[in-house]
Amino acid sequence: MSVAIVSHPQCMEHSMGAGHPECPARLNAISEQLIDSGLGHVCPLYQSKKVTKEQLVAAHQPHYIESLYANAPSQGVFVIDADTQMMPQTLAAAQYAAGSGVMAVDLLMQGAHRSVFCPVRPPGHHASKGQAMGFCFFNNIAISALHAINHYDLKRVLIVDFDVHHGNGTQDIVQGNDKIMLCSSFQHPFYPYSGDENNADNIHNIALPSATDGQAYRLAVAQWFQLIDAYAPQIIFISAGFDGHISDSISSHALHDADYHWLTRKLVQLADKHAQGKVVSMLEGGYAISTLGGTVVAHLKGLLRADMD
Repeated sequence: MSVAIVSHPQCMEHSMGAGHPECPARLNAISEQLIDSGLGHVCPLYQSKKVTKEQLVAAHQPHYIESLYANAPSQGVFVIDADTQMMPQTLAAAQYAAGSGVMAVDLLMQGAHRSVFCPVRPPGHHASKGQAMGFCFFNNIAISALHAINHYDLKRVLIVDFDVHHGNGTQDIVQGNDKIMLCSSFQHPFYPYSGDENNADNIHNIALPSATDGQAYRLAVAQWFQLIDAYAPQIIFISAGFDGHISDSISSHALHDADYHWLTRKLVQLADKHAQGKVVSMLEGGYAISTLGGTVVAHLKGLLRADMD
C-alpha cells in the first residue's frame, strides 16, 4: 500500500495578491518535483471533496464559520488582517483544503493506504476556534484529527507540527482534549509570539532560538519520541511546514532536506509500531519556491520508508 496524495485544483485558485509568500506557485513547485522525481507515478492522486459544515463545527465556532461564508466576496477583496485576505476563490479553496484531510483519514481508516500527503492551500494551523490569521482560514489538521475521533472513535490521536511558526490555532482547538497529543516545534520569539506560556498537559511545545540548525533541531525534538512511544497513537497527523529550511527567507532557522526526512522517518517508525503505519501529513508553510518541491520530495520519501538519495 503506497502513499497517496490528496488535494484539489481549486487550491491553486486562491491568491492573496502579487508578492504574497503564500502563493499558488508553491503547489506548482511541488507538482513539478513530484513529476521530476518519479513520485508522481508512485503515489496515487485523489481529488478531495469540500469539507462539510458539520466537520467544520467540530473545530470552529459556528458564528465564525458563518461569518467566513457571509463575507466571502464575489468580487474584490475581504481583508481579515494584513497577511490574510479572502478573494472570490478563497472560500472554495479553503473548503477543499480542509476536505483533503478528511478524505485522507477516510482512506487510511478504510485500509486503502498507509500514509497520505495533502499538498493544499490555504494552510490552516494559525486558524483558531474563532479567528482567521496568518494566511489560514480553516484549521485543516485539527478538523482532520477531530474527524478521526468523531467518525472512527479513535482514543489516542497525535499531531506533530514542525512548521517554524507556532501553530497557535491548532493549540487553541485541541488543548485540554484528552484524546489528542500535540507536539510542536517553532522559532521563538517569532510570529505569532505564542507557545512558550503555560500549556495544557496534552501540549508539548519546543520553542527554539533563531539560527537553530539541523543538529540542534534533532537534539531538541528527540525528546518527543519517548513521549509518543508511551502514548501509542492510533494515527499520526503532521502539520508539515517547511519554512524552517535554510533557503527560506521567512525564518532564521537553518534546516535541510535531510532533517525533514529524518524526522519524518522517526514518526513513520512510531506509526508502524503503534498505528499500522497511519500518517496524515498536510502542507502548512514553506515559501522558498526554488527548494520547496525538493523538500517535499524528501518528506514523501520518509513517508514511503525510503532513504534519501
